[in-house]
Parts: sequence; C-alpha cells; structure tokens
Amino acid sequence: MSTKTFITDNFLLENKYAEELYHSYAKNQPIIDYHNHLPPAQIAADTQFENISRVWLNGDHYKWRAMRTMGVNEKFITGNASDKEKFEAWGKTVPHTLRNPLYHWTHLELKRYFGIDELLNENNASSIYENVNAQLQQKENSVRGLLNKMNVETLCTTEDPTDTLEHHQAMKKENFGIKVSTAFRPDKSILIDAEGYTDYLKELGKVAEVDIQSFQDLKDALLKRIEYFDENGCKLCDHGLNSISFAEFTDAEVDAALKAKLSGKVVSAEEAEKFKTALLLFLSESYHKFGWVQQFHLGALRNNNKRMLAQLGPAA
Repeated sequence: MSTKTFITDNFLLENKYAEELYHSYAKNQPIIDYHNHLPPAQIAADTQFENISRVWLNGDHYKWRAMRTMGVNEKFITGNASDKEKFEAWGKTVPHTLRNPLYHWTHLELKRYFGIDELLNENNASSIYENVNAQLQQKENSVRGLLNKMNVETLCTTEDPTDTLEHHQAMKKENFGIKVSTAFRPDKSILIDAEGYTDYLKELGKVAEVDIQSFQDLKDALLKRIEYFDENGCKLCDHGLNSISFAEFTDAEVDAALKAKLSGKVVSAEEAEKFKTALLLFLSESYHKFGWVQQFHLGALRNNNKRMLAQLGPAA
C-alpha cells in the first residue's frame, strides 16, 4: 500500500450517494458532542501540550490495550519510560491494529490535525514524533485551537456528582466561542457491590452536606447534586453500566442493603440488583423532572484483569 493512498477525501465513502451526502451536506456541519471525557481543566487553561504522547497516549486505555496485546512492557504504556519511548512503542504497535478502528483513527488524526500523510510504524515513529511536537508548540494547536480546527460548536464533558464544576464555571464567564457543558455521571453511587463504595459515599455526603446513613439520605444527596449541576447548565446524565438492573424490591429491602454495606457486611447479588433498580428509578425520575436527556452505555467489559486492576486502578 502506498503511504499516500489511505486517508483520502473520499475515505470510507463507497459510492456517489455517500460522496454527495458527505461533501455537500455533512462535511461543513459543526460538531455537537454530547459525550466525551476531555479534561475540562485543560480546556479552561487552553493547555499547550509538550508532545504528542501527552495528548494522544496519556489516559487512552484503547491504545494501551492494543499495546498490551502486542506484549509491550507496561513500562512503555503507563510506566516510567520517556514520552518518546512510549510513542515509539505505539508506532510499532499500529501496523498490527489494521482492521481495528484504532488504525483508522490514528491516521485520520495525523492527517486532519497535522497534515501527516504517512502510515505510522516503528521506522517513522521518531520522525513523526518530532514533526508533531514542533506543530504542537504553535498557538493554533493549543487545546482550544485543536477544537476550533475541527469546528466544534458544543461539547459535554463527563463529571462525577462530587465535582465542583469550577472549570465549567470559569469557561462560562470567559465565553471563548465553544459551549462547554457537563454530563452527570453517578455510577459510583449505584455500584454498591464495587470496592471502595462506602468511601465514595463519605465523599459524596461531604460535598452534598448530607450524612448518608440511609437510602433516603443517599437520594437526598444525589438530588442536591443534580440541582447543583442543573444550575450550572447541565442538561444530561451519563451512565456506564454492565446492564440495566430490574428486580422487584421494597423500600425496606433497599434501605437494609445499604445499611448492611455501610456496616461492612457483604451485599448479595440479589440485594445489589434490587438496590441498583431502586436507585436507577429514582435517578431517572429526577432527570425527567429537570428535563434532562439520559444516556446509557451498556455492556462495556471493564476492569476484567484483577492483577492489572490492583496495579493500575479502574478504567486503565
């Protein structure tokens, strides 16, 4: 394959109708992105990245998983290797991701943002690294510059109920041309069978100024945070769950399950399902009252390697 033929103006457009729809209608439309995990602190500060590894590899567990599948030492993924060494390890991995979206994304982003029309591999990784890093020092390639380059009109980051939303508040005052809002993601309050659950409830209670000792207390705390998010312009929630729980329950059963958890007891699978059902129903009813859009990401397999979970923490 020629290094000049992969990403073309008609990439993935397989007939004249697709070309017409894209070039005549879709191409110039702005991006309205209602779900992403961009760090609001970096948008607020208009961060200028030192190198491509900082913007491209830090925190991207999709790339990390591909590298681990290739047998790349963790030192070059989340370890203490230099940023350049990490990028070179990714460059060596990329050819093996052919037919995976990572391959398409990698080359689409290199071309769209930085005008690089080469297929990344271990032989050119070093030169591409230096090329992109030089471009990243230009003002137009700051965080906001990159967003403007892609014609982003609106974006919604994803925050836990305990978040202060200070960066969103600062950006709203600044009004720099892109609307940055947030999505309310209370998964940690739902997953009663997860490790660290009681510690999280202490944190949530502190932020909401509610001493969480019962199921009603938990609902009160979450409602206060929903109100806070709504006051700060939030209009949608976001949930990443294995499944939508539904089990018949009574209020007494749910309250007993939470109190058992808070006292250090193990909650059974049946009790957990009843608890999740009750809390999801409460949250969904609350979202409806505020007129929010509800987003659910279901069936994602997370934290399935216990050894790496213990070593690196969740979602890594």
